[in-house]
Amino acid sequence: MTQLSVRIGCLGGGAMGEAILQGLLRSQIVSAERLWVSDIRPERLTALREKYGIKVCERNQELIKAVDVLILAIKPQSLAEVLQDIGQQVSSQQLVISIAAGIGLDFLQRFFPANTPLIRVMPNTPALIGEGVSALALGQFAGPEHEAVGRQIFGALGQVVVVAEQMMDGVTGLSGSGPAYVFLFLEALTDAGVRVGLSRDLALTMATQTVIGAARLVQVTGQHPAVLKDMVTSPGGTTIAGLHVLEEGKMRGTLISAVVAATERSKELSKK
Repeated sequence: MTQLSVRIGCLGGGAMGEAILQGLLRSQIVSAERLWVSDIRPERLTALREKYGIKVCERNQELIKAVDVLILAIKPQSLAEVLQDIGQQVSSQQLVISIAAGIGLDFLQRFFPANTPLIRVMPNTPALIGEGVSALALGQFAGPEHEAVGRQIFGALGQVVVVAEQMMDGVTGLSGSGPAYVFLFLEALTDAGVRVGLSRDLALTMATQTVIGAARLVQVTGQHPAVLKDMVTSPGGTTIAGLHVLEEGKMRGTLISAVVAATERSKELSKK
Protein backbone atom coordinates (compact mmCIF):
# COMPACT_ATOMS: atom_id res chain seq x y z
CA MET A 1 0.00 0.00 0.00
CA THR A 2 1.36 3.42 -0.95
CA GLN A 3 2.46 5.51 2.03
CA LEU A 4 0.63 8.79 2.59
CA SER A 5 2.75 11.91 2.91
CA VAL A 6 0.04 13.91 4.69
CA ARG A 7 -0.16 14.60 8.40
CA ILE A 8 -3.33 13.20 9.95
CA GLY A 9 -5.02 14.36 13.13
CA CYS A 10 -7.81 12.58 14.96
CA LEU A 11 -10.02 14.88 17.00
CA GLY A 12 -11.20 12.36 19.57
CA GLY A 13 -9.31 9.40 20.96
CA GLY A 14 -12.18 7.04 21.74
CA ALA A 15 -12.64 3.50 20.45
CA MET A 16 -13.18 4.43 16.81
CA GLY A 17 -10.52 7.13 16.88
CA GLU A 18 -8.03 4.60 18.20
CA ALA A 19 -9.16 2.06 15.58
CA ILE A 20 -8.31 4.55 12.83
CA LEU A 21 -4.91 5.36 14.31
CA GLN A 22 -4.14 1.69 14.89
CA GLY A 23 -5.22 0.73 11.37
CA LEU A 24 -3.03 3.40 9.80
CA LEU A 25 -0.01 2.21 11.75
CA ARG A 26 -0.76 -1.47 11.16
CA SER A 27 -1.00 -0.94 7.40
CA GLN A 28 2.16 1.21 7.47
CA ILE A 29 0.66 3.87 5.20
CA VAL A 30 1.46 6.57 7.76
CA SER A 31 4.30 6.69 10.28
CA ALA A 32 3.67 7.52 13.93
CA GLU A 33 5.46 10.86 13.44
CA ARG A 34 2.67 11.94 11.08
CA LEU A 35 -0.20 11.07 13.40
CA TRP A 36 -1.76 13.41 15.97
CA VAL A 37 -4.67 12.97 18.37
CA SER A 38 -6.51 15.29 20.74
CA ASP A 39 -8.92 14.37 23.53
CA ILE A 40 -10.45 16.02 26.57
CA ARG A 41 -9.05 13.25 28.80
CA PRO A 42 -5.32 13.71 29.58
CA GLU A 43 -5.02 10.12 30.76
CA ARG A 44 -6.37 8.91 27.41
CA LEU A 45 -3.77 10.95 25.54
CA THR A 46 -1.02 9.53 27.70
CA ALA A 47 -2.19 5.99 27.02
CA LEU A 48 -2.34 6.54 23.24
CA ARG A 49 1.09 8.17 23.13
CA GLU A 50 2.68 5.37 25.14
CA LYS A 51 0.96 2.63 23.13
CA TYR A 52 1.53 3.97 19.60
CA GLY A 53 4.25 6.61 19.83
CA ILE A 54 2.02 9.21 18.15
CA LYS A 55 1.84 12.93 18.91
CA VAL A 56 -0.84 14.15 21.30
CA CYS A 57 -2.49 17.55 21.78
CA GLU A 58 -4.50 18.69 24.76
CA ARG A 59 -6.03 21.52 22.73
CA ASN A 60 -7.95 21.01 19.49
CA GLN A 61 -6.54 24.23 18.07
CA GLU A 62 -3.03 22.85 18.41
CA LEU A 63 -4.06 19.74 16.50
CA ILE A 64 -5.61 21.74 13.66
CA LYS A 65 -2.43 23.75 13.13
CA ALA A 66 -0.33 20.59 12.87
CA VAL A 67 -2.24 18.47 10.30
CA ASP A 68 -3.33 18.28 6.67
CA VAL A 69 -6.23 15.91 7.29
CA LEU A 70 -8.58 16.39 10.25
CA ILE A 71 -10.72 13.41 11.30
CA LEU A 72 -13.72 14.25 13.49
CA ALA A 73 -14.09 11.18 15.72
CA ILE A 74 -16.35 12.58 18.42
CA LYS A 75 -19.92 11.81 19.45
CA PRO A 76 -22.62 13.39 17.25
CA GLN A 77 -24.25 15.14 20.22
CA SER A 78 -20.97 16.94 21.00
CA LEU A 79 -20.02 17.81 17.44
CA ALA A 80 -21.82 21.14 16.98
CA GLU A 81 -20.33 22.59 20.16
CA VAL A 82 -16.81 21.55 19.16
CA LEU A 83 -17.17 22.82 15.59
CA GLN A 84 -18.54 26.14 16.85
CA ASP A 85 -15.26 26.51 18.69
CA ILE A 86 -12.77 25.32 16.07
CA GLY A 87 -14.49 25.36 12.66
CA GLN A 88 -13.19 28.71 11.42
CA GLN A 89 -9.65 27.82 12.42
CA VAL A 90 -9.60 25.12 9.77
CA SER A 91 -8.07 26.08 6.43
CA SER A 92 -9.86 25.38 3.15
CA GLN A 93 -6.62 23.62 2.17
CA GLN A 94 -7.22 20.96 4.81
CA LEU A 95 -9.36 17.87 4.28
CA VAL A 96 -12.00 17.31 6.99
CA ILE A 97 -13.42 13.81 7.49
CA SER A 98 -16.36 13.19 9.83
CA ILE A 99 -17.39 9.79 11.21
CA ALA A 100 -20.23 11.27 13.31
CA ALA A 101 -23.34 9.22 12.60
CA GLY A 102 -26.37 11.11 11.32
CA ILE A 103 -24.57 14.43 10.76
CA GLY A 104 -24.99 15.56 7.15
CA LEU A 105 -22.48 17.33 4.94
CA ASP A 106 -24.61 20.47 4.64
CA PHE A 107 -24.69 20.81 8.41
CA LEU A 108 -20.93 20.29 8.66
CA GLN A 109 -20.12 22.71 5.84
CA ARG A 110 -21.68 25.70 7.62
CA PHE A 111 -18.99 25.59 10.35
CA PHE A 112 -15.99 25.71 8.01
CA PRO A 113 -14.56 28.26 5.59
CA ALA A 114 -16.01 28.25 2.07
CA ASN A 115 -14.63 25.56 -0.25
CA THR A 116 -13.38 23.34 2.60
CA PRO A 117 -13.30 19.74 1.28
CA LEU A 118 -15.41 17.43 3.44
CA ILE A 119 -15.95 13.68 3.49
CA ARG A 120 -18.62 11.96 5.57
CA VAL A 121 -17.85 8.37 6.56
CA MET A 122 -19.89 5.59 8.12
CA PRO A 123 -17.54 2.86 9.40
CA ASN A 124 -18.68 -0.11 11.46
CA THR A 125 -17.33 -1.83 14.55
CA PRO A 126 -15.36 -4.64 12.81
CA ALA A 127 -13.05 -1.77 11.79
CA LEU A 128 -11.61 -2.26 15.28
CA ILE A 129 -9.83 -5.37 13.97
CA GLY A 130 -9.31 -4.24 10.37
CA GLU A 131 -12.35 -6.13 9.06
CA GLY A 132 -14.83 -3.30 8.72
CA VAL A 133 -16.59 -1.72 5.79
CA SER A 134 -16.67 2.07 5.50
CA ALA A 135 -18.97 4.08 3.25
CA LEU A 136 -17.65 7.45 2.06
CA ALA A 137 -19.84 10.33 0.86
CA LEU A 138 -17.96 13.23 -0.73
CA GLY A 139 -18.80 16.84 -0.02
CA GLN A 140 -19.25 19.47 -2.71
CA PHE A 141 -15.63 20.58 -2.63
CA ALA A 142 -13.99 17.16 -2.24
CA GLY A 143 -12.19 16.15 -5.43
CA PRO A 144 -10.58 12.92 -6.67
CA GLU A 145 -7.42 13.62 -4.69
CA HIS A 146 -9.44 13.88 -1.47
CA GLU A 147 -11.35 10.69 -2.29
CA ALA A 148 -8.04 8.91 -2.79
CA VAL A 149 -6.85 9.98 0.67
CA GLY A 150 -10.14 8.92 2.25
CA ARG A 151 -9.97 5.54 0.54
CA GLN A 152 -6.44 4.95 1.82
CA ILE A 153 -7.22 5.96 5.39
CA PHE A 154 -10.33 3.82 5.72
CA GLY A 155 -8.90 1.06 3.57
CA ALA A 156 -6.63 0.47 6.55
CA LEU A 157 -9.76 -0.55 8.48
CA GLY A 158 -11.23 -2.94 5.90
CA GLN A 159 -13.22 -2.44 2.72
CA VAL A 160 -14.29 0.97 1.37
CA VAL A 161 -17.24 1.96 -0.80
CA VAL A 162 -18.12 5.43 -2.09
CA VAL A 163 -21.84 6.31 -2.07
CA ALA A 164 -24.08 9.31 -2.64
CA GLU A 165 -24.93 10.96 0.66
CA GLN A 166 -28.64 10.14 0.35
CA MET A 167 -27.66 6.47 0.69
CA MET A 168 -26.01 6.98 4.09
CA ASP A 169 -29.14 6.22 6.12
CA GLY A 170 -29.45 2.90 4.31
CA VAL A 171 -25.76 2.23 4.91
CA THR A 172 -26.32 2.93 8.61
CA GLY A 173 -29.26 0.52 8.73
CA LEU A 174 -27.32 -2.26 6.99
CA SER A 175 -23.61 -2.15 7.74
CA GLY A 176 -23.63 0.31 10.65
CA SER A 177 -26.19 -1.64 12.67
CA GLY A 178 -25.56 -4.96 10.91
CA PRO A 179 -22.87 -6.28 13.28
CA ALA A 180 -25.46 -6.28 16.09
CA TYR A 181 -27.77 -8.44 13.96
CA VAL A 182 -24.92 -10.88 13.32
CA PHE A 183 -24.01 -10.98 17.03
CA LEU A 184 -27.62 -11.76 17.87
CA PHE A 185 -27.72 -14.50 15.25
CA LEU A 186 -24.42 -15.89 16.55
CA GLU A 187 -25.69 -15.87 20.12
CA ALA A 188 -28.87 -17.69 19.07
CA LEU A 189 -26.89 -20.23 17.05
CA THR A 190 -24.71 -20.88 20.10
CA ASP A 191 -27.75 -21.31 22.34
CA ALA A 192 -29.14 -23.76 19.79
CA GLY A 193 -25.95 -25.80 20.05
CA VAL A 194 -26.31 -25.90 23.82
CA ARG A 195 -29.97 -26.94 23.40
CA VAL A 196 -28.96 -29.99 21.38
CA GLY A 197 -26.29 -31.06 23.87
CA LEU A 198 -23.03 -29.26 22.97
CA SER A 199 -20.99 -27.48 25.60
CA ARG A 200 -21.28 -23.68 25.41
CA ASP A 201 -17.60 -23.22 24.52
CA LEU A 202 -17.80 -25.81 21.75
CA ALA A 203 -21.08 -24.37 20.45
CA LEU A 204 -19.65 -20.83 20.35
CA THR A 205 -16.47 -21.97 18.59
CA MET A 206 -18.38 -23.91 15.95
CA ALA A 207 -21.04 -21.23 15.45
CA THR A 208 -18.43 -18.47 15.12
CA GLN A 209 -16.33 -20.31 12.57
CA THR A 210 -19.46 -21.33 10.66
CA VAL A 211 -20.46 -17.67 10.29
CA ILE A 212 -16.92 -16.60 9.35
CA GLY A 213 -16.51 -19.46 6.89
CA ALA A 214 -19.87 -18.92 5.22
CA ALA A 215 -19.20 -15.19 4.76
CA ARG A 216 -15.72 -15.85 3.38
CA LEU A 217 -17.15 -18.42 0.97
CA VAL A 218 -19.38 -15.73 -0.52
CA GLN A 219 -16.40 -13.37 -0.82
CA VAL A 220 -13.96 -15.86 -2.29
CA THR A 221 -16.28 -17.60 -4.75
CA GLY A 222 -18.30 -14.57 -5.79
CA GLN A 223 -21.35 -16.81 -5.83
CA HIS A 224 -24.76 -15.45 -4.83
CA PRO A 225 -25.71 -16.56 -1.28
CA ALA A 226 -28.80 -18.28 -2.68
CA VAL A 227 -26.62 -20.48 -4.92
CA LEU A 228 -24.36 -21.44 -2.00
CA LYS A 229 -27.40 -22.12 0.19
CA ASP A 230 -28.75 -24.53 -2.43
CA MET A 231 -25.39 -26.35 -2.49
CA VAL A 232 -25.85 -27.21 1.20
CA THR A 233 -29.51 -28.16 0.84
CA SER A 234 -30.04 -31.79 -0.13
CA PRO A 235 -33.54 -33.05 -1.04
CA GLY A 236 -35.31 -34.25 2.09
CA GLY A 237 -32.20 -33.60 4.19
CA THR A 238 -31.40 -31.90 7.50
CA THR A 239 -30.71 -28.44 6.08
CA ILE A 240 -34.03 -28.07 4.27
CA ALA A 241 -35.78 -29.14 7.49
CA GLY A 242 -34.04 -26.31 9.34
CA LEU A 243 -34.62 -23.79 6.55
CA HIS A 244 -38.32 -24.66 6.58
CA VAL A 245 -38.50 -23.64 10.26
CA LEU A 246 -36.62 -20.39 9.59
CA GLU A 247 -38.99 -19.51 6.75
CA GLU A 248 -42.00 -20.27 8.98
CA GLY A 249 -40.49 -17.90 11.55
CA LYS A 250 -40.13 -15.24 8.84
CA MET A 251 -36.42 -14.75 9.53
CA ARG A 252 -35.83 -13.29 6.08
CA GLY A 253 -38.65 -10.75 6.41
CA THR A 254 -37.67 -9.92 9.99
CA LEU A 255 -34.09 -9.10 8.96
CA ILE A 256 -35.33 -6.89 6.14
CA SER A 257 -37.67 -5.12 8.55
CA ALA A 258 -34.80 -4.60 11.01
CA VAL A 259 -32.66 -2.89 8.37
CA VAL A 260 -35.60 -0.75 7.27
CA ALA A 261 -36.37 0.23 10.90
CA ALA A 262 -32.73 1.18 11.56
CA THR A 263 -32.65 3.18 8.32
CA GLU A 264 -35.79 5.09 9.26
CA ARG A 265 -34.39 5.79 12.71
CA SER A 266 -31.21 7.13 11.14
CA LYS A 267 -33.32 9.50 9.03
CA GLU A 268 -35.12 10.72 12.15
CA LEU A 269 -31.86 11.37 13.99
CA SER A 270 -30.44 13.18 10.96
CA LYS A 271 -33.40 15.57 10.96
CA LYS A 272 -32.88 16.32 14.64
